[in-house]
Order: sequence, then structure tokens, then C-alpha cells
Amino acid sequence: MSTTKIAISLDSDLLKIIDEFVKKRLYPNRSKAIQEAIREKVERLNKSRLALECAKLDPEYERAMAEEGIAAEMDEWPEY
Repeated sequence: MSTTKIAISLDSDLLKIIDEFVKKRLYPNRSKAIQEAIREKVERLNKSRLALECAKLDPEYERAMAEEGIAAEMDEWPEY
């Protein structure tokens, strides 16, 4: 994956925390620490967007739609 340099401004307290992570060798450098933080945030937002979209669904309607075809197919299923 290619990378692109950008310039950002960070709160000095936040930068100190990031520098501590680098000092403790949790990350090789500031850039990697910030990349991972952003990646995790994007993944969380994408998951929450899916949850928000799913919350818009009407469970009774979805169940009815799922069961709509089942009644017709029940006669075709073999007995066990």
C-alpha cells in the first residue's frame, strides 16, 4: 500500500502520549502510532454505520419477508 505524507496539528498532551508509546516501543515511530489509531477509528465507524443501518430495519417486516417464501417451499421439503 502506498503512503502519502500529510501535515497535522495535535494537542501537545496527545503528542506526549504518542511519544511515550514510541519510547516504550509499542510503535516504531509517531507515524505508525497515528496510522493505527486512525485505522482503528475508521473500522469502528464503519461497524457503527452498519449497526445504525440495521437498526432502521423493522424486525417484523424482515421476518415476514424471510418467511414469505418458506410457506410455499414447505410442501417441497422431504419428510424426515
